Amino acid sequence: MIDSMKALVKARPEPGLRMESRPIPEPGPEDVLIRIRKTGICGTDIHIWNWDEWARRTVPVGLITGHEFAGEIVAIGAQVKGLAIGQRCSGEGHLIGKDSRQSRAGKFHLDPGTRGIGVNVDGAFAEYLCLPAFNAVLLPDFVDDEIGAILDPLGNAVHTALSFDLLGEDVLITGAGPIGIMAAAVARHAGARHVVITDINPARLELAARVADVVPVDPRAENLRDVIARLGMVQGFDVGLEMSGSQAALDQMVEAMVMGGRIALLGIPPGKSPVDWSRIVFKAITIKGVYGREIFETWYKMIAMLENGLNIRAIITHRMAAEDFAQGFEIMRSGSSGKIVLDWG
Repeated sequence: MIDSMKALVKARPEPGLRMESRPIPEPGPEDVLIRIRKTGICGTDIHIWNWDEWARRTVPVGLITGHEFAGEIVAIGAQVKGLAIGQRCSGEGHLIGKDSRQSRAGKFHLDPGTRGIGVNVDGAFAEYLCLPAFNAVLLPDFVDDEIGAILDPLGNAVHTALSFDLLGEDVLITGAGPIGIMAAAVARHAGARHVVITDINPARLELAARVADVVPVDPRAENLRDVIARLGMVQGFDVGLEMSGSQAALDQMVEAMVMGGRIALLGIPPGKSPVDWSRIVFKAITIKGVYGREIFETWYKMIAMLENGLNIRAIITHRMAAEDFAQGFEIMRSGSSGKIVLDWG
């Protein structure tokens, strides 16, 4: 019987990853063993590849990376109920504790002891993944493996976009990375009137226009005030979704919001950023920080929207074998792609 698997490992404290042979993990009594079929490359994986300051501080050398996946349950622990061998699944990559006030109140996504697969514990860039059964999310037939592999980042987009009521609202999204673009598609699906997405990468703006019914804007070429006038908006944007991590983008967003506007922040700026809090106070703006997905409400919402016609397949721009991971990471690092899906066979 085969007892080893291929896995992408942060083998050394330096840029890059290595494909290595690792033992297939043994599921505990409350775990499932998943045969990985597809995985997505995430921005977090790029930080780990680059071995930047955050990665050096956070990721243990020797870790199997990756946290976006779809696969099939091939073994279940003795105490697992409600799941069966052969079922297709993705899964929540945040491993929570059960003792905190937040978890005991059912607010699992706010548990302060959260650990991440592929970041703190071994992850999904491998032929097999051991996951708590609690974290497994079964995939209906209408969600194929490549879409299942990007439900994790889609969940970030859904959590951010649905932070506020969008029906009939005008929405500004700063940052046309894959999650920003998916958030734009979600906003339109949820009934937003105008959705404007800004970026300084022309390829990403072009991709945004292909994926969703949005107005792509390069803020270097067009002022947001001119965009507001062109669209016939009276005051400005009702809802802002900051996905870029750029302080300049957030400053532009604040200026373009209506009085009493609402902003959800998913983008993470590098280091500390100066903020003109007086503008936020005097415009009575509400700001919400977003981390991960609401467990498991976000998963329910996004699968329901996919069933109801949300189409984000065009966000996948590259599909390749897991053995070609280095090429996939190079393309992702260049900023000239959407989501990249690796096939583990």
